[in-house]
Amino acid sequence: MSNQLGLWIDHKKAVIVSIAETEEKIKEILSDVETQPRRSGDSPMKGSYEALQVPADDSQQNTLTQDFNTYYDELIDYIRNAESIFIFGPSSAKNELKQCLEANNLGAKVIGMETSDSMTNPQIVAKVRDFFAD
Repeated sequence: MSNQLGLWIDHKKAVIVSIAETEEKIKEILSDVETQPRRSGDSPMKGSYEALQVPADDSQQNTLTQDFNTYYDELIDYIRNAESIFIFGPSSAKNELKQCLEANNLGAKVIGMETSDSMTNPQIVAKVRDFFAD
């Protein structure tokens, strides 16, 4: 893996770009986190929901947090050996990932963070190349 790494992230996927002299490698990691859990049981068309069929909010939040932590741990395992990391993306996922990196004593490797819109893979590669060219 290259020592310079760019990472575009949101809560659904991450696109990791490692830069080498003549080429770049792209790796996509999907989160598989369901942010809108579905209720179990009958549909409203068939009758009312019983209170026990709807999980408590704190239970849903705990499950969601655990799922995101699994996603971030997978990313950290992949980017752990990079010397410098540039993180960017449209959502709060970049800040959450940075907190996880700091908790794993890897926060010093993050040399840049930026908010950006959704991008195609070629746009992500170009942004990473531009960032590390400066």
